[in-house]
Formats: sequence, C-alpha cells, structure tokens
Amino acid sequence: MDTKQLAAFCAVVERRSFSQAADQLGVTQPAVSLQIRSLEQRVGQRLLDRSGRRVEPTEAGLRLYRGALRLLALEQQVLADLGEEEGELKGRLEIGASTGPGGSVLPVLLGEFQRLHPQVHVVLTVSDTHTVVEQVGRRELELGVVGAAGRHRGVSFEPFYRDEVVLAVPAGHARAGKRLTLEELKAEPLVLMQEGAGIRQMIDDELRELGLRLRDLNVKLELGLQESARAAVLGGFGATFISRIAIEGDLAAGALATVRVEGLEPSRDVQLARASGRAETRVAQAFVAFARDRLA
Repeated sequence: MDTKQLAAFCAVVERRSFSQAADQLGVTQPAVSLQIRSLEQRVGQRLLDRSGRRVEPTEAGLRLYRGALRLLALEQQVLADLGEEEGELKGRLEIGASTGPGGSVLPVLLGEFQRLHPQVHVVLTVSDTHTVVEQVGRRELELGVVGAAGRHRGVSFEPFYRDEVVLAVPAGHARAGKRLTLEELKAEPLVLMQEGAGIRQMIDDELRELGLRLRDLNVKLELGLQESARAAVLGGFGATFISRIAIEGDLAAGALATVRVEGLEPSRDVQLARASGRAETRVAQAFVAFARDRLA
C-alpha cells in the first residue's frame, strides 16, 4: 500500500476533518481528498462517512486505521535503521502542556531546544490536563506534559520531573511563612482551578486520604487555570494551591508567600504523555532526551 495515502487517511481519522488533516500534512485539501479516493478505490470499500458535520471512519475504516498505524510505525523504524534520518535535526514538534509546566518550565526548554536545532519548528499549546491528554490520544499532539496521569486507554504516562505544590497567599497574610491546621484550612478563603486541572485533582486526592473533600473547604472562587488563580491571590481574593515553579518570581519579589498545611505535603511527578502505539519522531525523541538532561 502507498504509505502517503495511509498517512493522509490516518490524519483525516484523527482530525475528523479534511482541511485540518491537510494543515497537519502541509498539503492542500484537494490533495488529501485525492489520496483518500485512491485508497478507497484500492481497497474497494468506503472508508470515511462524510455525511455529518465531522468526518467519521466507517467500520472498515476503523479496521484499516489500526493496521495503517502499525505500517506507518514500521516504515519509520525501517528508515531509522537504514540511517536515512541522520544529519541535521529538522521537522515539526507539536506538544501540549497543562498550565503549570506550560507556563513555566516548557517555554524555556523549548526555546533552548529550538535554538540548538534551528530547522525544528516548535508549536506549544496550553490547556487543562484533561484536554491535553485527549489531544494526545487523538494524535493531534505528539507529546503532552501534564500535572497528573490521566485515565485514557490510548495514552501512556511516565514521570518527567518533580514539582512541589504549595498553598500561596498574599505577602501580607497573617499566616505567611507559617502553618495552618486542617481545621484552619477549612475557614481559609480558597481559589480553586477548574475541573480537569492536575493540581486540583491531586489536592482532592490528598484531602480524601485525610477524610476531607474540596467541598468541605471554604471555596470562594473557581477561576479557570493556574494563571487565573495566581492573579486572584495577587489581588487578595484568597489562597490557592499552585506549583511553586509558577510563582517563584512572585515569591522572590515579595508579592506572594506560602503557608504549609499540617498533614499535606503535596508534590507531584509531572507526567510525559504519549499516544500508545505511536512511533515517535526523531525530533520528539531528541527533545525528550534534551529535556531530561536539562531537568536532571
């Protein structure tokens, strides 16, 4: 089979769109349509249902998609074994991240990596953990860096680096630099990140082990993701659990302080998410190796 046709077909299945598949492949939409028509003629079956708002694979299309992924992965491995991918690193790296790593660690790592490899085009998108994991599972992103391992049968997770989570308060807070008991925490006005945020999930899990739930706390605001929560604390509207890395500048400037909560020692392994069964590109492999070395 023509692997270019298979690559176009897989891109349409994963993006549910001819135009988005064309953007991903760097070709025109008519070129993708021609590849799909040729493939359908080759197998003698209709592979895509184009009747709805989104393009969906038929039953035959789903079977072909699973086999096509294996063939494309094998092709990449064969090329790598033959040494055809040696030389200057070039290509595109599409990576997603939750707001913690996406707003602090990753921009620096990706900037340094791209400077070392100027022929690599880097695209970073920042969303909540759940969204990033879903995008990796749909193969819209090659890699994801998220604050907590999600639950997705099409995605594998592995620890990437260690991150400390703290309770951040305005610098003038009466307990800044001190401790709170769990009972005192219940009365503290809190700002939470939205459902799906990795830090929120982690704190909820830790509180459950102590016999508490987030709903038992004095939650005043739920404000999207990490930057929104940080801004609310800077404005004096409450305290929030947040990555220490994300507020290092605020701590150094004296704009924020931290409070320890008795019984809570929140830290997490920030996770690297990959689509199960997807052959990793040479660019992705190089970035992961570079990042691990820098983070060590």
